[in-house]
Amino acid sequence: MASTTIQKTPGISAAAPPPARSGSGGGRVQQDSRSFTIISRVLLIFFALLWLVPTLWAIRTSLVSNATASLGASAVLTDTSPTLHSYSVLLQSGDIWNWYMSSAITSVATVALTVLFASMAGFALSRMVFRGRKVVFILMIIGIMVPTQVLVVPIFRELSAMHLLNTYWSVILPQVPAVIAVFIFKQFFDGLPKEYEESARIDGAGFWRIYWSIILPLSRPVLSAVSILTFVTVWNNLILPLFTLSNPKLMTIPVGLATVQGSYGQRLADIQASAILGALPLIIIYFFFQRRIIEGVAGVGVKG
Repeated sequence: MASTTIQKTPGISAAAPPPARSGSGGGRVQQDSRSFTIISRVLLIFFALLWLVPTLWAIRTSLVSNATASLGASAVLTDTSPTLHSYSVLLQSGDIWNWYMSSAITSVATVALTVLFASMAGFALSRMVFRGRKVVFILMIIGIMVPTQVLVVPIFRELSAMHLLNTYWSVILPQVPAVIAVFIFKQFFDGLPKEYEESARIDGAGFWRIYWSIILPLSRPVLSAVSILTFVTVWNNLILPLFTLSNPKLMTIPVGLATVQGSYGQRLADIQASAILGALPLIIIYFFFQRRIIEGVAGVGVKG
C-alpha cells in the first residue's frame, strides 16, 4: 500500500483552510467604507450649514441699523457700514443685566438641586433592592413621555397656593424633579463595577458613604453632562418663567427677549442683537465643556 505524503506549511495546521486571498471582496469592503465616509461628510456639512446660515444671518442683521433691517434681505446683505448700535442700546438699558442675573441664579440653583437629587434617586434605583423598584422605574419612564407644557397650569396653581409666585423658587422648584436626569444617572450607575462597593461594605461603609465617596467620584463625566444639559434647559425655558414671574426685575433671558420683541416691533436689528446676547453664555459654556458633554452622553450610551 503506497504511503501518502502530506506537505504541511510551517505554523499552519493541515486541517486549517487555506488563507483567503485579497481579491474583489476586500476591494468592495474598502469601496463601501469610502462611500460611507463620503456620504457621512456630506450630511455633516449639510446639517452644519443648516445650523450656521440662520446664525450668521442673525449676526449680520444685528450689525446693521433698524432702518436697514426693515428694508429686507437685500438691504442687509449689501450694507457696507456695520454698527454695534443695537448692542450698545441693549447693554446700556440695564434690563439685560437683570435678566442675566435672574437666569444665572435660577439655572445654577436648579442644576445643583437636580444633580443632587437625581443622582441619589438614580443610585437608589440602580443599587438598592426594595419592593416596587420596577414599578417606580416604569412610572419614571412614563413620566419622560409627559410633555412639560401639560403641567404648567397645575404647577401654577400649586405655586400660587404656596405663595411662591414672583420668586426665584417658582422657577427653580418645578424644574428640579428632572426624570430624564434620573434615568441618565441610573443607566450610568448600572455600568459601574460593584467591586468597589463590596470592598467599602467590608470596611463598614453604608449606602450614603458609598454614594458620596465612591459612586460620585467615579461619575464625573455624567455629572458634568447632566449639569450642562440641565443648565441649558433651564436657561432656555420660556413657558414656566412666563407664567410664574410678572416682576420685571426677576425676568429671565427668554422672558426678557419676549418683552423686547413685543415692545420693539419692527426694530429687527435690536431683536437679533438681544437674541445673540441671550445665547452667548450658552455658546461659551458649550465651547469650554463640549468634551465633558460628549464623554458623559457617550458613557451613558455604552454602559447603559
